[in-house]
Amino acid sequence: MRRRSPVTISSDHMEKGNQKHQHSRICVLGLLCAFFWGVLFYFHFVVIGGRSFQVTSISSLPRTHDPIPVIHPISSDINHAKNDDDDKPEIRGLDIAQPRNPQPEPRIERESENQLQNTQPDPVIEHNTDHINHLENPKDLPFMKALRTVENKSDPCGGKYVYVHDLPPRFNEDMLKQCRSLSKWTNMCKFTTNAGLGPPLENTEGVFSDNGWYATNQFTVDVIFSNRMKQYECLTKDSSLAAAIFVPFYAGFDIARYLWGYNISMRDAASLDLVDWLQKRPEWGIMGGKDHFLVAGRITWDFRRLSEEETDWGNKLLFLPAAKNMSMLVVESSPWNANDFAIPYPTYFHPSKDSEVFAWQDRMMNLDRKWLFCFAGAPRPDNPKSIRGQIIDQCKNSNAGKLLECDLGESKCHSPSSIMQMFQSSVFCLQPQGDSYTRRSAFDSMLAGCIPVFFHPGSAYTQYTWHLPKNYTKYSVFIPEDDLRKRNVSIEERLRQIPPDQVKMMREEVINLIPRLIYADPRSKLDSHKDAFDVSVQAIIDKVTRLRKDLIEGRTNDDFIEELSWKYALLDEGEYVGVHEWDPFFSKPKPNDGNSDSDSSAAAVAKNSWKNEQREHS
Repeated sequence: MRRRSPVTISSDHMEKGNQKHQHSRICVLGLLCAFFWGVLFYFHFVVIGGRSFQVTSISSLPRTHDPIPVIHPISSDINHAKNDDDDKPEIRGLDIAQPRNPQPEPRIERESENQLQNTQPDPVIEHNTDHINHLENPKDLPFMKALRTVENKSDPCGGKYVYVHDLPPRFNEDMLKQCRSLSKWTNMCKFTTNAGLGPPLENTEGVFSDNGWYATNQFTVDVIFSNRMKQYECLTKDSSLAAAIFVPFYAGFDIARYLWGYNISMRDAASLDLVDWLQKRPEWGIMGGKDHFLVAGRITWDFRRLSEEETDWGNKLLFLPAAKNMSMLVVESSPWNANDFAIPYPTYFHPSKDSEVFAWQDRMMNLDRKWLFCFAGAPRPDNPKSIRGQIIDQCKNSNAGKLLECDLGESKCHSPSSIMQMFQSSVFCLQPQGDSYTRRSAFDSMLAGCIPVFFHPGSAYTQYTWHLPKNYTKYSVFIPEDDLRKRNVSIEERLRQIPPDQVKMMREEVINLIPRLIYADPRSKLDSHKDAFDVSVQAIIDKVTRLRKDLIEGRTNDDFIEELSWKYALLDEGEYVGVHEWDPFFSKPKPNDGNSDSDSSAAAVAKNSWKNEQREHS
């Protein structure tokens, strides 16, 4: 075997060969490096990125309450069916448990979508909810945890939880400590006792039942409602579970302190302070306050100052931008505004158990009523449009009518026993407008089983739509004011035209309504009845739930006309706002125009109401 002889290579050729080998090594290293980074990028953006998308979508929900479940599958219908293994909330505000067998979410394959989702900031809830409509998935909405509590059938509080703000005492309890300053003419200290019910009433004349009767002031619903809330069975300290959020601000007492002799800065101070406090709370950020509600035991006009003039009436609580998001429960609401809702005036009866309600209803059903109709009230000679003068004249001139005149100073009108005794003796009770649309007397009369006769739809029909039937003919009689002004109608003749069987059915309806119109003793709770508090809270929860579902499903109400607010609550499902028989009653009053259904502005109406309060205690 012949061995090849070595070949001598010149230095020039050696340099060229080395360069070729170096180039080859660099190419190989470059390829290896590219492959390594390619694998690294693939692993990061495709494998890890798909998982991080799921984490980011959860973290966009509120972080104050962990753990928070993932919702499967994503759907525009929040009431979709759930698997038995889905997560279920525990009772009374405890955190929701993780699903036992969680299903993986659909993986997003496109790298650019993952990068986009991972770089988006958490959604920020400002003082409105307009931006919520732009969120891509329903599970991104911060109130989904609250909505899903409904699906836990073992939770009796599912969908009913209420979170109560722990306000600084200057907004409530401190006012009660200074109770003598709450009214210019009335010592409210005795009326704020017994959780806001006032002192017990003695039943010396046998007009009341033995238990549950108190000398309750008509403007103490702030305290009564707040104390009833303390007994609410579905309170939670976990705001992410809340179907609604209660603000225990004594708005009625606040404004009552400063209406006479104080400038607008003092009148507005607590309201501005409250709004500032609320807006700094994380609970406010969930819906910008649209899930918040508060209660004020005065008429809405005390909170609707129209200008910054010192001589203008009231404060501007209900005109504050943040307050427009909240719901405010008042004893009389505005027909032309959407952020207030009417709840009943408190009566004298506050039962602590169901048997007291049943016994009272049975008694009212079997009373002998010797008067066809009655009226308790004073004339309004300074108001040329008031029909009280005609009503008083007809009562005086009829053998079937009973009149309890409310003169200056001491009067039987201020005696709960005298008032209730007259109402219990009458088939019909006349309820014209007071200084404003409404009056407490309407609720006192229905408590007595007396069928109310209204002369303006704003006195009840467009006010207490949560508590009274939409079909007003079931429980009341309506006689338009103009019929009396023109002196074409005899009240006695109109009432005698109603058949006895219909009168009986109307009285039964009124008596059946009694539980919904009274506030149970705040220190207890009725078992089988829903009282005025229960009805109001459920109505607020329903309102907030509808709003949340609308946000999820992208529904808007662009056609809503706030000045026609009074019409919307009267609509049945599927109905639309149109011409209504009561349109002439609700031409919006303008100051000093002389052409509306009131001869002065709403502010002047509120001031007249206070003058009447002064007259009653002079």
